[in-house]
Amino acid sequence: MTFQSSLFHYEEDLSPLSEAEREVYEAVEQDGYGMREYARKTGRSPGTVGNLLRRARRRLDGGEHA
Repeated sequence: MTFQSSLFHYEEDLSPLSEAEREVYEAVEQDGYGMREYARKTGRSPGTVGNLLRRARRRLDGGEHA
């Protein structure tokens, strides 16, 4: 018997991220927004978006915990 794969099986576990980190990570890494584009869309500075994205990537790589 073979099981069909679903996209759910390949979704990354974003639970270690804060709400803001998760929001930015999903927008940039998964939805294809550019950092500056997403900063304009949300009214954040590009530096803030970049910092949130960097922290999210670090946490997902196991480097930093909340």
